[in-house]
Amino acid sequence: MWLGPEEVLLAGALWVTERANPFFLLQRRRGHGKGGGLTGLLVGTLDVVLDSSARVAPYRILHQTQDSQVYWAVACGSSRKEITKHWEWLENNLLQTLSIFDNEEDITTFVKGKIHGIIAEENKNEQPQSEEDPGKFKEAELKMRKQFGMPEVEKLVNYYSCSYWKGRVPRQGWLYLTVNHLCFYSFLLGKEVTLVIQWVDVTQLEKNATLLFPECIKVNTRDNELYFSMFLNINETFKLMEQLANIAMRQLLDNESFLQDKSLPKPRKPLKNISALKRDLDARAKNECYRATFRLPKDECLDGHTDCTLWTPFNKMHIPGQMFVSNNYICFASKAEEACHLIIPLREVTIVEKADSSSVLPSPLSISTKSKMTFFFANLKDRDFLVQRISDFLQRTPSKKPCSSDREWKWNLADPGCEEVPELPSSSPLAVSPTSALSNRPVSFCAGEVPTASQGLLKLFRRNSEELLGPKGAKEKMKEESWNIHFFEYGRGMCMYRTAKTRELVQKGIPENLRGELWLLFSGAWNEMVTHPSYYADLVEKSMGKYNLATEEIERDLHRSMPEHPAFQNELGIAALRRVLTAYAFRNPTIGYCQAMNIVTSVLLLYCNEEEAFWLLVALCERMLPDYYNTRVVGALVDQGIFEELTREYLPQLSEKMQDLGVISTISLSWFLTLFLSVMPFESAVVIVDCFFYEGIKFILQVSLAILDANMEKLLQCCDEGEAMTILGRYLDNVVNRQSVSPPIPHLHALLTSGDDPPLEIDIFELIKTSYEKFSSLKADDIEQMRFKQRLKVIQSLEDTAKKSVVRAVSSDIGFSIEELEELYVVFKAKYLMSCYWGNNRAAAARRDQSLPYLEQYRIDMEQFKELFIGLTPWSCGAHTPVLAGRLFRLLDENRDSLINFKEFVTGMSGMYHGDLTEKLKVLYKLHLPPALNPEEAESALEATSYFTEDVTTEVSPFVSELDFCLHCESQETQEDKGRRNENGPEKGNFITSKVGCKPGNSLMPYCSDSFTYQDHNIFKSCLVSCQLIVFIYEKSS
Repeated sequence: MWLGPEEVLLAGALWVTERANPFFLLQRRRGHGKGGGLTGLLVGTLDVVLDSSARVAPYRILHQTQDSQVYWAVACGSSRKEITKHWEWLENNLLQTLSIFDNEEDITTFVKGKIHGIIAEENKNEQPQSEEDPGKFKEAELKMRKQFGMPEVEKLVNYYSCSYWKGRVPRQGWLYLTVNHLCFYSFLLGKEVTLVIQWVDVTQLEKNATLLFPECIKVNTRDNELYFSMFLNINETFKLMEQLANIAMRQLLDNESFLQDKSLPKPRKPLKNISALKRDLDARAKNECYRATFRLPKDECLDGHTDCTLWTPFNKMHIPGQMFVSNNYICFASKAEEACHLIIPLREVTIVEKADSSSVLPSPLSISTKSKMTFFFANLKDRDFLVQRISDFLQRTPSKKPCSSDREWKWNLADPGCEEVPELPSSSPLAVSPTSALSNRPVSFCAGEVPTASQGLLKLFRRNSEELLGPKGAKEKMKEESWNIHFFEYGRGMCMYRTAKTRELVQKGIPENLRGELWLLFSGAWNEMVTHPSYYADLVEKSMGKYNLATEEIERDLHRSMPEHPAFQNELGIAALRRVLTAYAFRNPTIGYCQAMNIVTSVLLLYCNEEEAFWLLVALCERMLPDYYNTRVVGALVDQGIFEELTREYLPQLSEKMQDLGVISTISLSWFLTLFLSVMPFESAVVIVDCFFYEGIKFILQVSLAILDANMEKLLQCCDEGEAMTILGRYLDNVVNRQSVSPPIPHLHALLTSGDDPPLEIDIFELIKTSYEKFSSLKADDIEQMRFKQRLKVIQSLEDTAKKSVVRAVSSDIGFSIEELEELYVVFKAKYLMSCYWGNNRAAAARRDQSLPYLEQYRIDMEQFKELFIGLTPWSCGAHTPVLAGRLFRLLDENRDSLINFKEFVTGMSGMYHGDLTEKLKVLYKLHLPPALNPEEAESALEATSYFTEDVTTEVSPFVSELDFCLHCESQETQEDKGRRNENGPEKGNFITSKVGCKPGNSLMPYCSDSFTYQDHNIFKSCLVSCQLIVFIYEKSS
């Protein structure tokens, strides 16, 4: 590439001049290319170890004048081809002009001006993205592409100096992390090491330290175990590797290819040696953590965060923590875990005001909301900038219309100078209870349908109200009063202060009248519902009367959803459940419907109306339990792996026993997928759901460990899986909720046995208390880290299972061995994935439908097939290889969709490698008939027949392939020959003589005529035209 002219004092140091003229020198760096001796060897080694090669390209062009000792670097190149192109341009465009000048200073000035002009012209066509990357990073990216043969679409994220341990010897070099590959290059004293690993092939990533290896990163693939160490910042490197591997797993799981966020704002200060892609990935990681911490919608992006303190009126303290600001929310998290969490939706903000600073309260900021709550933040480092950012977001909030005269963007409902802020709909949770607000709102989606309940079904189908008047009713009233006191002190709705006190109340059980409201708030579903007011109603209207595979499965499971509860023994409850499940299936066709969703949704409908239940289901499937409810239940398998790992850590005595019995894989899916609703009495399981919506998956794992711990002695004495399942089933069936005001719902576990003494009852609140006492050390961040590790293992295991299934399905009809088929499958899959990396991502992703059988999921197009054909088949030779590959592709494409699956691919490969002569001739013959021929080739072949009607030695058009000679060879046969052959039967010798135009004594003809009977005319024709072509080539050569 062209360089802004830079002064060079020592032109000959470490460089070899290859070409020269009076004004320019073309030089090659020692250690690159052939030769160089010991000096070149040392220079090459130093370039790799010290990263000189990232800053210094192996080729350069210098400008010189005869009397000057100063040289100017004007161009550099990573390859001889690139630098030669620049050299030729200089010779053709500048040499003649420069010879006119008399003054050497004028020559140098003209050259520098011309080069600057070329660079400016090239920069006009560059994408804005490339301008964000530092110059040194661009050079490293160019080197990476040259070294590993990567195309321009493969983007480098970052690169690090490190050592790769080959045996017990460290090889110092450079690790390049691209979007789709991990690459390493080392050159030490003439020994070169090059590694290229696709992220989709990584099965394990670990950061560890051993006696043999210092602190290092271990990368496992199916075939290799690689160690990298001596990083300057190993934590940053490992985190980035995790992100890239996770993106690759997501691509395997649901075709989500990586798309860079080009709307990412530029940094306030220039960042050295950090690419735009690296900034994008860092922003993604922060966004994911931010959304998970505060249960925010998936499209919420963090704008920034800052240290501050928050005044908490409930304990009269300033709590240190961090403020987070995004497009639609202001959040606060205390440094002390669970001291205080706060979420303030900007749609609720009325006033943002800077207060006067003091020594006690520096840089304070107050934020007021519609619910008449005021939050005081202090110790803000850059308060003015923060207020401006919040003001900008408030201005873009739909319900806000700021006053033009208010410099600090304050909104006050009582200020007559401002436009009146429109009130939120009655669904706002901040002024009143969400449940009470929605219970007064009639909902109807379709005339003639069963009416939709405007409140939870439990209130409509309460069978017995006597419990409400007894001791249980009094206990329930006490719970409600405790929550009302909590609301008074800590606030109610989204802006409630969430503290350890909140968690204690949740552990004691949420009152039935508040359950729906608090589920919505703790899960974050309320935010999505109030920002999409008519989304559910529109979705129900669109999905009514439409049928697909998901709706069929929903209809089958409707009457299996809590059939013992009266709410689902009538059409009102069944219709509500149908609408919610169908609406979600149309919202998220990737998931559609999965078994266990009906059980969870039916419980949600007991405490919420349809719209609330729908948004709770969205929060559950898409955020709180990601990837649980799909055809392969990947998320549940991931958390099952975490559960096994936690069992080894917390219950080591039981872990090995459970592994031998194979119990964990059985129990965890039923426990996790239904949140214990299918294995525990309803009134007890719903308390588990209370804690789950507040704590997340951490609580489910915690309770699961507590259940195993409580049954450890019995489980250790089990002899088989059935006995262990019986013990756990009986235990769970006797977990009771003595405080429930609802009448007990019959719950008969399938594994219960009769005739034994009645088992002891276990109080659900005691079980929850025990789980916190023994296993509260579990952290959400640790679980997310474990999820990544297990996701690699689970998805790669599923891919291996898919490979075995595909190979087993095709092995019976194919001549390849199992091992060969597995290798071909890997190559075939890699070719498909490359189209996702470097081709049209959307088109490639559209080819893979995960609802199809494994055999149909990976398919390639003609261009990909041609590349595989050239690299793998024995018929790839000469200029006609692309033509032959295209015809074979069309022949294999049975359904004519311009794509072939793995079975079709290996069928063609097997015919070429393992077919006998007859099969190969059949294939060759079919390649000269439609559908192998496209219309253009057929027309070209028809024109070519005119050259062969009388004399096969006639000159042929160079634009016609010899392969086309075979198509219309029958046209050479006269009508008399046809009649004579039909009347007298086949006369092999005469027929061949007339067809080929050679004497009967030719040794090739009798062989062909004796080898095949006329029962298979296609084979005879194939043999015949092959002979004709051979004779033609022989006569032409002689």
